[in-house]
Amino acid sequence: MNPVKIGLLGLGTVGGGTATVLKRNAEEIARRAGRGIIVDYAATLEPERAGELGLSDLRITQDAFDVVNDPDISIVVELIGGYSPAKELVLQAIENGKHVVTANKALIAVHGNEIFAKAQEKGVMVAFEAAVAGGIPIIKALREGLAANKIEWLAGIINGTGNFILTEMRDKGRAFDDVLAEAQALGYAEADPTFDVEGIDAAHKLSILSSIAFGIPLQFEKTYTEGISKISRDDVTYASELGYNIKHLGIARRTKEGVEQRVHPTMIPKTRLIANVNGVMNAVLVNGDAVGHTLYYGAGAGDEPTASAVVADIIDVVRVLTTDPENRVPHLAFQPDSLADTPIVSMDAIETGFYLRMRAANHAGVLAEVTKILGERNISIEAFIQKEPSEDADKVDIILLTHRVNEGDMNAAIKEIEALDVITGDVMRIRVESLK
Repeated sequence: MNPVKIGLLGLGTVGGGTATVLKRNAEEIARRAGRGIIVDYAATLEPERAGELGLSDLRITQDAFDVVNDPDISIVVELIGGYSPAKELVLQAIENGKHVVTANKALIAVHGNEIFAKAQEKGVMVAFEAAVAGGIPIIKALREGLAANKIEWLAGIINGTGNFILTEMRDKGRAFDDVLAEAQALGYAEADPTFDVEGIDAAHKLSILSSIAFGIPLQFEKTYTEGISKISRDDVTYASELGYNIKHLGIARRTKEGVEQRVHPTMIPKTRLIANVNGVMNAVLVNGDAVGHTLYYGAGAGDEPTASAVVADIIDVVRVLTTDPENRVPHLAFQPDSLADTPIVSMDAIETGFYLRMRAANHAGVLAEVTKILGERNISIEAFIQKEPSEDADKVDIILLTHRVNEGDMNAAIKEIEALDVITGDVMRIRVESLK
């Protein structure tokens, strides 16, 4: 049987890793796929990259549409990233009857519904395992391995840059800005780190996981997104004193009201395995009604870890090239005509515990004023710490840990607390999850 010819759009970090893995493991991959797989054509703005990767016989173009429109290419692997021209290239590939593999979480999160509908119409596959958590096969686990389960919730550390920053702040007592600068120097964060530290990257990934877990259309625009840039060294220290680690989590949960879909800093008990995932590593914890808890851990980025997922998708596509399209695994796990219109729950309606840190006047009665406001809204306190005054003898930090409470009630209480004359500045709040 003739080998399957693939075209790569992009020979950067992931594209180079994909070409390297396909070449190095060609024999093993062919044994798994049932036929050979060769990179025949690649689009790159740096033609010399092919030689650097030992692919001197590879056809090269600087126009990605040359690859997409080439009749000899069966599978287009989109590794350019971003929204455009990635969207146009993918849609053109589908129009041409080609299968697509992509690592582009932004593209899938924002335009996935349109892309999957077009792929369904044309009878081709769009595979995107590498779009979430790099080399961790979390999409395959949710879509296939856990198919018997009703997924109750999932929680993931799905951005390595943010996890690296919070780990360094905790372990070495460093400031956010200092660690961010190092992350940029190490290549973990871009020159503009907004997508990483403000949660946008994680929100892209969470919206994909949520859709697959609950059988709903992709709804990135409804994902609550909050970053880690306001987390201080003090917050990390106080959390530890209370028995928690702070992680930047993506959380999706099925409730009676709908689906919670949120990304924000979260305090997790140190005893939870996911609370001890450090550095640039990723992890996703999934709770299914039949299986209980399962944890998926590994490298969330990098050339070959991500290439591992890309190549696995290529193998899956090759295996089913001649399969009836109606018998393939659905893109979002559920049959396209069975996706539910379950609403995404407003943040004001969710319930969670809270950590509150406030700068208060150092005199008697302050805590009583604060607890009175909380009590009027039925917010009960689980623990509190009042720190000794340091540089400013007139001010102290008060730290409160609450039981689970409605977010809307907490927002109203915080507004009242910040209006007190004895409170200086904003109240810092971090949501608390037990992940039981």
